[in-house]
Amino acid sequence: MNWPASVTIKEVGPRDGLQNEKVFVSTEDKIAWINQLSGTGMKSIEITSFVNPKWIPALVDAAEVAKGIERVPGIVYSALVPNRQGLERALEADVDEAAVFMSASETHNHKNINKSIGATFPILREVVQEALSAGKSVRGYVSTVFGCPYEGPVSVDEVIRVSEALFDMGIGELSLGDTIGIANPKQVQDVLDILLKRFDARKLALHFHDTRGTALANILVSMDMGITTFDSSVGGLGGCPYAPGASGNVASEDLLYMLDTMGIQTGVHPEKLLAAARFIQDKIGRALPSRNLQVGSSDENG
Repeated sequence: MNWPASVTIKEVGPRDGLQNEKVFVSTEDKIAWINQLSGTGMKSIEITSFVNPKWIPALVDAAEVAKGIERVPGIVYSALVPNRQGLERALEADVDEAAVFMSASETHNHKNINKSIGATFPILREVVQEALSAGKSVRGYVSTVFGCPYEGPVSVDEVIRVSEALFDMGIGELSLGDTIGIANPKQVQDVLDILLKRFDARKLALHFHDTRGTALANILVSMDMGITTFDSSVGGLGGCPYAPGASGNVASEDLLYMLDTMGIQTGVHPEKLLAAARFIQDKIGRALPSRNLQVGSSDENG
């Protein structure tokens, strides 16, 4: 297999990790946690979402968090932005990057955004253009790339259609999401084999949930095919409110352990990342699914 010399880990825990949690993490604790993450060597942290708070109450304090964190030079602080109103709030809070999102399946797009795919395009186009005009970078997310909780299998043609539309709008990077964690390595290989004929690997990221324990295996295949950017969440936090059965993202510290022991550079400090995982686990008050966090707890308990 072909291993890259280095990989970029994009931390999505403060947004994708917390959005589905029943326990509300205080604004003060969110800020303290993000500040810890800023000290780990991560170069990209998705800090919150400017979605209407009635849909994502866990992130009702988006503006306070974005304004309250200590900004470290060289780190991109991004936020999820659904529409022009959300972008205005994000710009006021001075995020570095706006992340827009939609699904490759109609039903999930309706559940998640309350609009058809066709009706979503003009809304996101306006967001992307205004964010770029404001000097911000823009990242795109496509959900349900490998399967939908409502429709089952998703056509690669639909993934291509949505991806091309987002790139045409002007996004700089596209994150392809295994929203419910059903992808397997062969499927990842098959899908990427098609997508990489159309899109530059350097502009694609993969976002795997570990619902069935296949996330790291899927990342290995993705790296072999030239992908070097992956989303992950400290502690394995995560889940989508509109994707029944979806569990957390691949844990950042599990991904880091695998990459470190393979000699693949990330620039991320393992112990500092584990400390950030322990911090948020304590604030949430339940054991998180991260294997490396569990190993550390076992060691401490003798």
